[in-house]
Formats: sequence, C-alpha cells, structure tokens
Amino acid sequence: MQELTGYKGQALNLIKAAGASIGDSLRLTRDGESVEGLLMPRVAGEDDTHIVLKLATGYNVGVKISEKSRIQVLGTGAKPALSRPPTPAATKGLPLVTIFSTGGTIASRVDYRTGAVESALSAEDLYSFVPELASEANVRAKVLYSLFSENFTTKHWKEIAEAVSEEIRSGVSGVVIAQGTDTLGYCAAALSFALQSSPVPIVFVAAQRSSDRPSSDAATNLIGAVGVAAKAPFGGVVAVMHGWLSDDILLVHKGTKVRKCHTSRRDAFKSINTAPMARFHVEARKLEMLGNDFPLRGSSSQLVCKPNFDDRVALVKFYPGLDPGIIDWYVTKGFRGLILEGTGLGHVSARCYPSVERAVHSGMFVGMTSQCLWGRTNMNVYSTGIDLQKIGVHPLEDMLPETAFVKLMWVLGQTSDSEKVAQMMRSDLAGEISPRRLETSEDGKDH
Repeated sequence: MQELTGYKGQALNLIKAAGASIGDSLRLTRDGESVEGLLMPRVAGEDDTHIVLKLATGYNVGVKISEKSRIQVLGTGAKPALSRPPTPAATKGLPLVTIFSTGGTIASRVDYRTGAVESALSAEDLYSFVPELASEANVRAKVLYSLFSENFTTKHWKEIAEAVSEEIRSGVSGVVIAQGTDTLGYCAAALSFALQSSPVPIVFVAAQRSSDRPSSDAATNLIGAVGVAAKAPFGGVVAVMHGWLSDDILLVHKGTKVRKCHTSRRDAFKSINTAPMARFHVEARKLEMLGNDFPLRGSSSQLVCKPNFDDRVALVKFYPGLDPGIIDWYVTKGFRGLILEGTGLGHVSARCYPSVERAVHSGMFVGMTSQCLWGRTNMNVYSTGIDLQKIGVHPLEDMLPETAFVKLMWVLGQTSDSEKVAQMMRSDLAGEISPRRLETSEDGKDH
C-alpha cells in the first residue's frame, strides 16, 4: 500500500480497512449517496474527516466522511507523484539573488478539504519549478516561514529585516521576498523603514492565484521580481505584481505607497498618490524606468538596519457612530500610538474629541490619515480639523493609513522622545509622503 500522505485518524482507518492506496479508483458511500474517483493525497492538517478524490471531470473534491461511510476499491490506477526538477546549475557572470519564502499563495498548493490554499512549497520549489529564473540570475533560495501573511507580527518583520540585511551584507545583487498578498503592503512598509539606504533592490512578490490554476500569476510575478532584483538600477524596497489582466506587463511599486485594491484580480496592487517606479516587460525581460526619482544602487556598507518595532500602536477607522470608548480602551491598555483613519480631509466626530484628548494627554502620539485613497489630509479647511489639531492630533499628509500605522510602530521602536516622534512622523523618511502637487489621479499623474 502506497504511503497515504496527509491522512490520519478516522479517514486513514477507513482507507486502510478497504485496502486502498493512493491512485486507486474508489466508490465512497455516505448517507446513501456514492461518489467515485481516484484516491488522492492531501495536505496534512488537523482534520481527519475528509478524503480527497479526483473525479472523472479532473477536479479534486474533499468528501466528508462519518462512521457509517464505506469505501469500495474499483480498481488500481497510476500512482500520482510529484518530482521536483533538478535545480538549474549556476551560470557564470549572472548576478546572485536570494529568494526568501515566507508563505502565501505564491508558495502554495490546495487543501482539498476546504478548497482553500495551504502554504506548502519551499523556496527551492519556487526556483526549480520556474526554470526561467536561471536566465535572470543565480538564485539562492531560503525558507523563513510558511505562513499566511495575516499571521505576521512585528516579530516577523524584525526577523525578515535582519535576514535580508545579512544577505545584502554577504554581497547579493538583490533580495526577493515571496509572501501572501493580504498584508504585503504592511510588510513592504515595515522593511522600507527598517532597512534604510539599501544598496540593492528588496523586492516583495506575491500571487493572487495559486500555481495549480491555469490563470496563476505566480511564475510570471516571480520571474519579474527576480529580474528586478538582479538588474534594476535602484536600491530600496519595492513590490512587483501584475500591471493589468494580461501577463505581459508587471509594475514596480514603491514599498511605502503600494496597496492591494482588489480581492482577486491579478492587477490588484496599485501605487497610491504616486506613479509606479517602473514597468517590467515579461516577454522581453526588460525593465523600463518611469522616472528618475529613485535611489541608485550602491555599496553594502551604506545599509542601515534598524529592525525594532513597538506593537503598542492602534489603527482605528472612523465611521458614523464610532464608540469613543474604543479609543479610551487603547489608552487604558497603555498603547503609545494611535493612527486615525478619518473622513475626507482628516476628520472624526466631535463625540470623539474627549477620548482623543485623553489619548494625547496620556502621552500617546495621535496621527490623522484619510479613508480616501487619493489626495492628502488638510486639517486647516474645516473647524473639525482645526479643533483636532488644537487637541494635539497630527495630520500625516498623504500617507496611507497602513503605512502610517507601520511607521509609527517603527518610530516608537527607535525613540521615546515625544517631540522626536512627532518630528519623524511628519517627515518623509522612506518615500511615504509625496510632494505637494495640484491633484493626483488614480493613474498617479498630475491633472
């Protein structure tokens, strides 16, 4: 009997009782209904009540079993196997790029219990399953985590920053960080502040669709990310993702100005209040810079690693009827910073004023951002903004709320001086604050 990968408990016992093995044709009966298909391995997990079958249609389904379920073996079939291609040999003269795998859809396969994506592939898998990378760079692949990005904390950001710093100091031409899309903007911002004056590109990359799907963007995005890391003329933190629905163009976004704007489209990531830094033409493997305002590549000696964050910071989105007690709760819990995502130019209800004032008097830094994607806060237009500034709220220009949140955690990880905190938060440290301009539209152009 072939190894029953991923099965345990009730499901494993049922399969063994029938004498079935991976690849066999089965009829699984439960509650008077039968399903036929080939027995498939599954991603290991805590669940022991689902069996994965490949149907005649080619789709895999997870079938929930019970104590009354029965399996009949209809015949033996070819045993499914996954063999990793050999890792391409190093090519003399090509730049060296390190790929860090942290999890997410770009490094995943499907758990057929739920149809959800599970982190599974290692960084070596990413390299060997996308052999086109060998023409872009010599790749050194390492696994940091196998996590969905929503499980990241400041601890993970610190560890990633330190690992990237070590690679840069070892002399690599660039670093790629493969992670999940959902909090990529937060992590890119975190490393933008933690790794200052990076002499090489630090490229975040992800995928909206897993590698088992025909429409997967995983391979294309990874090729572009490695190409940018190896050959881009700039240093610093960026994100590389699809530029539109087709596979021919990828966009390079500044790490402090990128946001995921769609749940599922491959071009979900947009540069906010600025234009993308560059385009990567996939077929030609060519990088087209879209401006000249970028830090040039340099020496590893210029890198400054400051990876400490203070997670006693909250991001609160204002909405009509917000209970000000939420702000009071953060004060009671000893939080050191609060970022408000206000309405329009940077407002919250007058009901919140006493709580905001208590927060300021407790020594908490309170910063204001806007719920609007484009434009900047201006708290000098209406009395609401003027009153909030008198209380001690700091307008944060056109910073994305999540970038301001990450920046405040980083700033408080560097200093406890309240005046220094305010000065740093209102200064452009990593391209998070755009220069004032007439008006910037969704395409990043002035109008």
